[in-house]
Formats: sequence, structure tokens, C-alpha cells
Amino acid sequence: MSAYFKDYAVPQPNFLILCSDEHSRSALGCYGHAVVQTPTLDRLAARGTRFSRAYTPSPICIPARACLATGLNVFQNRCWSSAEPYYGQFESWMHRLRAAGNDVVSIGKLHFRSGADDNGFCEELVPMYLANEGRGWPQGLLRRPLPDYEDARELALESGPGESTYTEYDRRITAEACSWLKRRSSSSDAPWTLFASFVSPHYPLTCPQPFFELYEGAEIPEPFAYSAPERPDHPVLREMMKFWNYDDYFDAETRRLARRCYYGLCSFLDDNIRQVLAALEDSGQSDNTIVLYVSDHGEMLGNHGFWTKSVMFEDSVAIPMIMAGPGVGTGVNPTPVSLTDVAATAEQVAGLASRFGGHASASRSLLDLASVPDPDRFVLSEYHDGGSPTGSFMIRRGDWKYIYYAGGYTPQLFDLKLDPMELHDLGPDPEYAPVRGRLHAAMCDILDPEAANNQAFSDQAAMMELYGGIEGVMAMQSFNHTPVGS
Repeated sequence: MSAYFKDYAVPQPNFLILCSDEHSRSALGCYGHAVVQTPTLDRLAARGTRFSRAYTPSPICIPARACLATGLNVFQNRCWSSAEPYYGQFESWMHRLRAAGNDVVSIGKLHFRSGADDNGFCEELVPMYLANEGRGWPQGLLRRPLPDYEDARELALESGPGESTYTEYDRRITAEACSWLKRRSSSSDAPWTLFASFVSPHYPLTCPQPFFELYEGAEIPEPFAYSAPERPDHPVLREMMKFWNYDDYFDAETRRLARRCYYGLCSFLDDNIRQVLAALEDSGQSDNTIVLYVSDHGEMLGNHGFWTKSVMFEDSVAIPMIMAGPGVGTGVNPTPVSLTDVAATAEQVAGLASRFGGHASASRSLLDLASVPDPDRFVLSEYHDGGSPTGSFMIRRGDWKYIYYAGGYTPQLFDLKLDPMELHDLGPDPEYAPVRGRLHAAMCDILDPEAANNQAFSDQAAMMELYGGIEGVMAMQSFNHTPVGS
């Protein structure tokens, strides 16, 4: 039994991690959205802890999921981009749990290199690995200079009511998870850990009809900070917007349609989670299972002129994180937390001694943080993937968000208490130089951002060389979202 749970007179609990893809923290009812309907996740939050300052370690799938597995940050994993995945090269929490005799199983999207690698799970059911035979999206390695990205047009073209390979895949994940829980209820009393990972509400923004109809007549707000004068006037972000030019293919009608479909996909995801939690309840294991809901990153949805992710604005980098179950208190927790904290949490639930020490930003158990909040903690996010001419590094500490761009660019600074929509960049303001100095010193306490940026470009140049240089990379399959079955 884990020492943590002795006070609760329960055996070592099971651990159910529900992970989505591209679910912005702002797009849930329990986080204050006035339109999006997420009743299942709202109920989960009402009986547990809702972390109000949760972040992804990288606003792109593959690096974020590597960090979730290892508990390390991007600069430590060196899984920089969509072509540099996790393949078991660092010990994961799954490896540790399996070695301790725990049954640890994944169902659904992994976005690791392949099933031929030892990722740490005992079993990987209906998995999604990287396309291009495990090589992912190597076009993102081409960052100096940035090429054109013709696949951006698909986002607007594929928005609307209907079914996609992604919604069909999520239904398979849900059915497999429900079946697994039913089998597990009668097969063993030993505790288990299940990682059930959905692809919704990730684009294509094709929404099943019943969930599209949920928003019939709803007031779909326009993107904020959308007009040209309102968009960010920063050289790195201008370059990124030129590459990720999704918005060029929208008009007012299709923009509203896409946002409505995203809301519908959030509700579709919520309904799939409802089915899984109902199966958990029917299995008789709900009272002895800790449930954690997270997403790998968010979705900009046109705000600030951006779609999808990759930038350090809140809708891209801020994620939902909700935990409920035995030993978990109720309420809203202001501690800055990260997907890296999943590792320490899984290991504590399984009764293992923590292997993460040192700096307060290292992986920490969400159980401990739920019991004793640490609002002065900070967490880190990084981006070194396609569309970016240089590495970006973000820390969230207290009310402040600080973003550093390697290579001598002006940093950004936002006071999220006074400016939650990030409309007023204090990065160039001399009055806030002391704040920027403190936050930069805190960042440099855990990494040298310039050295990390140089390492990322060096690693990516070596990988491009393996693929035959620029011509070889450009000849490989490109896509706007990972094909199911790859």
C-alpha cells in the first residue's frame, strides 16, 4: 500500500488517466466557458481538484507526450519536434510501474515512435504511433529558412458536421476501454493503471451530427484579438503566423462553423469520457480509482490570428487538469502544474519512492500539490518545432507569464491576473524590467535557453542529414494531422 493512502483506510488505488488531444483549458464549462458543454468533466471537477494553472511542457503533441511519459522537460528529453519522438530512450513512469509488478496498459493515441519499442506499457491497445514509419512529420525540421506549408488549407476545408477517421477512432478507443474495465473487474484484485488517450477535439474539425446540433442557435463568439491591428507585433510570431497560415483559408462563415465544430468535438469527447466512467462505475472499482483528466496541449481557434497550437498564448499552452478519487480533496488549486507531473503522480499512486528531486519545477505528485498548494512554483514550456525560426521558452509563476525567444529577440511578459486575454505585452516596457529579470533568472536556474536552442538545431540538422538533407525531407509524406493507423 502507498503510504499516502494509509490515512484513508483504502487499499492502493487504481489509476485511470484520461488524456485528450488539443483541448484548451478555456473550453470546458468547469473552467468558465459560457458555451461549451462538458457535463461529465464538470462533474468530475466538482468532486475533485481542478488545477487552474496547468500547462503543457510543449504546445505540440509529440514533445508533450514524451514529457508526460518521462516526467522530464523537453530540453532534457531532447524530443524537440514532431520528428523526434519518445521510443523508450529514457525511463518512463510506465517502466517503473511495470517493473514493480503493476499492470499498466494504454488504449488509444500514444504518438511514440512505434510498437516495436519498449515504451513501458504491459499492453498497448488500438495504439496510434508516428506516421512515416515512426519518423513523424520531418518537414518541421526545416526551420531556417521556413518553407511553405500547403497542408494548412485542410483545416478550413474539412470543418463541418459529419464523421471523420478521428471520431471513428475515438469510438473504438471508448469501446476498448469500456470492455477492458469490464474484463478487469472480474479478472484480478491487483491494482492497475490505465492510460486511455483520445484524439478529440484535435482537428479535422469534423463534428458528429448530434454534437454539432447541440450548438444550434448558440452564440458562437468571434475570435478575440483577431483583426490585423490587434495581432501580435513580434518578429518571431509574425514568422510563425506566415508559416501556420490557416486563417488565410477562412471567411466569417467558415470561421464560425469551425469554432462551432470545435465546441461540438469537446462535447463529443466529454460523452466518450462519460461512457468510460460509467463502465468504471459498473465494474465496481470507482471508489478505489483515482481519475486524472488532462490534455496534451490546447487550440488557438483563431484567437490572436492563430489556429491550432505551437505558440505560447494561453489557448495553446494552457491545459485542463482535473483529479478526483480517494485521498483527493475538492476545490480549485492555484499551483502551476505540468504534464511532467503525471510521472511523479503515477509513481506515488503505485507506492513507489519518488525519483524526482532537486528543483521545485521538477515532476511532483499532484496528490501532494492538491493537499498542500504551492502557488509560487513555476513550470516550463518549450517549442522547437515547425514554423518557428528560433526556440521559445515560457514560464508561468504567480500571475506572470514570461516568454523568452532565443537569439536576441525581445521577450514577452503578461500579467495574467489583469490581462487574461494577453492583449498587453509588457515585454518591451522598461517599467517591468525588474519583473522580467526575476523571471529570466528563475528560468535560467533550470536551463540555459540559448544552449538548449543550439542543441535543438544541432540535433535536427543531424536528423535531416540522415534523411537526405532538405530534398530528402521534402520528399517524405507531409500531413496536417497524423493518419489513423500510422
